[in-house]
Amino acid sequence: MAVLAGLIMDCVFCDIVSGTIPAKKLYESNDILAFLDAFPVARGHCLVIPKMHFQKVQDMPCDVNAKLFDIVHKLTAKVDSLDGATLIAIHNGKASGQEVPHVHVHLIPRREGDGAGAVHTMFKNSMSESTDFDGDTHTTKLQNLLCLDY
Repeated sequence: MAVLAGLIMDCVFCDIVSGTIPAKKLYESNDILAFLDAFPVARGHCLVIPKMHFQKVQDMPCDVNAKLFDIVHKLTAKVDSLDGATLIAIHNGKASGQEVPHVHVHLIPRREGDGAGAVHTMFKNSMSESTDFDGDTHTTKLQNLLCLDY
């Protein structure tokens, strides 16, 4: 993959940022872009992305992360006004369902009876029902991994 000024040449979102692929832009700053999803699952489905290419949320520097989620916060109120609720979704890595390896936040208008379910309906096998699930062990592991520099 070729890289040009923070953009990846084989990335559809980088192509949108560069203007190679057109998009219906909702918001644009030096660092962040919001636009309507080209393949919406609901009326008003939009994406918010950092303009620089980062594959995962944890790859973004803190200032870009803050700018991204500031726009997510502001745009959510607008999307909410369409149908009364908004699903905010991030697929962080291929195994999580991320189809484009560029950080993007989905803002999807939701309404009662739209046929989409809660996050727990996405998974066929619930870990809470599994004998392999040990909540205490997973809690301890994650607590030991957390070392936040604030």
